Amino acid sequence: MSRPPSGSPSPSTTARTAADEPPATPAGTRTIPGPRAGAVRRLLPHWARLEALHRSLHYPALSSSLAAFALAGSGVLILHLVQRQTGTTGLLVGLGLALLPLPFVLGSLAWLNQTARVPLRHTLFCLAWGACAATTVALLANGWASDFLVAHQGSSRGETLGAEVATPLIEELCKGAAILLLLLPVRRRPSCRQDHSCALLAEAGPEGSHTAGPPAPVPAVPRPRRPRGALPRIRPHLRPLPYFRPPVLLAPGDRAHPRARSSPRTLAAGLVLGAITACGFAFTENALYLGRAFTDDQQSRLDSIGLGEPPTLRDFDSTVHTFVLRALLSPFAHPLFTALTGLGVAITLTTGRRWLSRLAAPVGLAAAIGLHGVWNGAAGLGTDGFLLIYGLVMVPAFAALVCLAVWARARRARQPARPPLPE
Repeated sequence: MSRPPSGSPSPSTTARTAADEPPATPAGTRTIPGPRAGAVRRLLPHWARLEALHRSLHYPALSSSLAAFALAGSGVLILHLVQRQTGTTGLLVGLGLALLPLPFVLGSLAWLNQTARVPLRHTLFCLAWGACAATTVALLANGWASDFLVAHQGSSRGETLGAEVATPLIEELCKGAAILLLLLPVRRRPSCRQDHSCALLAEAGPEGSHTAGPPAPVPAVPRPRRPRGALPRIRPHLRPLPYFRPPVLLAPGDRAHPRARSSPRTLAAGLVLGAITACGFAFTENALYLGRAFTDDQQSRLDSIGLGEPPTLRDFDSTVHTFVLRALLSPFAHPLFTALTGLGVAITLTTGRRWLSRLAAPVGLAAAIGLHGVWNGAAGLGTDGFLLIYGLVMVPAFAALVCLAVWARARRARQPARPPLPE
């Protein structure tokens, strides 16, 4: 076989040179930098398992079963924790007494839900979350926070900070998490922009985890600039709920009116979701405090009988005082606090004003924490201080919330029916 001319390279040399040189980058595209591409390639072996997990969550029956199983487990745990502090008899008495104000509160919320039209499965989830999961996390976290504050701030100051600062913060965050869980997009497939590094992960898949060579170029798509008055960027990534619809139906390329307001239905839905979550939380908390008071009274009665004193009805004064304070004077205390959080989230998701959409949810949560802290602090001011806080703070706040609910219901009754959501 004759050798090629000296002026032309051999075919093997040409193939080796072409393999060593990186491919040319087309115009308008860019490649992912080396460190980012390496991190993405390390995630590729786990892509199949992530896809399988997401496909399992895509089915509503399976995701609902997982949520029900988790709530049932937290319910069993909170019953065990309450039983350890109250005893079996105290637990049963506390549950029975805590059930008495529950129909009245739930009936009021059912009346408001005629305006909000929140589905039954969502209300049941919020009620179960407040009664089981939120109380479990709050009970454990409050104990840890109280021990930490007492160890570092002293007994008196630590207990005060725990009751007025740590406890409201922990409990309102636990209760408000129910609304955020409803907004999780568990039934939507993950999407990725072409100018992000996850585009390589989505295009390569599990088959491309062992491929060698430089990463494929990704077209550089300019990120569109959100016009003035458009909805915040976080809303397209959340689960679309019918009662949290924006005030203007948006088509691709449309823009919301910068002064669009939240509808009465969305405001009522925020109030209902927050109040129902807090109603379940208050039920479990009332069962704990009433059962603990009954156990203490029962022990004091046994001690008095052992000393030869006759038993009287005044032996259960602590249980009666706790029931009057929590079930008769303040059955709407916890629903009032968390309804402010739900109201803020509803305004954030539906308003067309950019500044209001950014401030509504944090301000609602801060108002709930502050009002909860004032209510807890009033318990240490004596009878006169408690009645003063009750009359000057709690009653006007509750009256304002009732007026808002009545206005939303009356305004919703005068509005025409809105078109259904586009498929």
